[in-house]
Amino acid sequence: MTYDIEREIVLTRVYDAPRSAVWAAWTGPDTIEWWGPDGFVCTEKERDVRIGGVWRFDMVGPDGTVWPNRVDYREIVPEAKLVMDHSDDGGDISFLVTVTFDEQQDGKTVLTIRQLHPSKEARDGGIAFGAVELGFQTLDKLAERLAV
Repeated sequence: MTYDIEREIVLTRVYDAPRSAVWAAWTGPDTIEWWGPDGFVCTEKERDVRIGGVWRFDMVGPDGTVWPNRVDYREIVPEAKLVMDHSDDGGDISFLVTVTFDEQQDGKTVLTIRQLHPSKEARDGGIAFGAVELGFQTLDKLAERLAV
């Protein structure tokens, strides 16, 4: 897969947890418990983690704004990679997400999320909205979940 840095947002985090635990947190039934930035509440509508499956959920911001989300799973390599189309729940693909799970020899896991947007302008809009900061808040919440 070819990436275009002008259309991409990349987030990386190292977790003090084995890859199997990080994978389970992303694909298991309790993902919605940690998903989303600080102050956001998520409500899951549907979840089917398989190629061709869909994950639909609403993110509700601190001000009550509701953002419907839809994830369509395109590729799943157990404990290694997820490839998904992420959109609003209207079905228009907003961006492609590739998540990789790399286990280190010390039992830690490097998680990398790559968002490939349809244009530089779309990527810049995501950054202006706060995609980087909000994404890292979400990854912080995952760290808290893994520490339990």
